[in-house]
Amino acid sequence: MARERSDERRIQSEIQLAANGPARLWRNNVGALRDQRGQLVRYGLCPGSSDLIGYRTIVITPDMVGQRVAIFCAVEVKDQAAATEQQQAFIRLIEQAGGLAGVARSVPDALTILRL
Repeated sequence: MARERSDERRIQSEIQLAANGPARLWRNNVGALRDQRGQLVRYGLCPGSSDLIGYRTIVITPDMVGQRVAIFCAVEVKDQAAATEQQQAFIRLIEQAGGLAGVARSVPDALTILRL
């Protein structure tokens, strides 16, 4: 398990570097912990949200010449494990809303998701 986590972190870093420019991705840690008073504190975008989230900039149609638009991107990075149901549901939600999302096991997978 520790090796798998290490491989996923390495792949995440490689994806962030490779996509930098037309896309900007940040690490999205999701989970919960107890604070000093014992209260549960949840962090991250939402349960099931992808490991890397951000945007890809595009220039759009002639009626909006020169304007740039940021498209939301979500990349779930996996080494060998499968995406959970919650992760798959998040990916579908982003795609249905017009964003770019998917599961990547490598830099080429991520660049395909991001259409780079």
